[in-house]
Amino acid sequence: MAARKSAAKPRGKKCPDCKGTGEIAETVRVGARKGRATADQQAALCLACFGTGEAID
Repeated sequence: MAARKSAAKPRGKKCPDCKGTGEIAETVRVGARKGRATADQQAALCLACFGTGEAID
């Protein structure tokens, strides 16, 4: 007997903030008092979709 194939769940709309990746680039800040922005960036979790990549309606 063959295994059942489940139907693929339709994907929602892509998140406009992270463009469906679930991650955004944040600027690295240095210094305790002034928090100077540097040219470097680091990956961060998208807060609009909580890292899923799908837009929350």
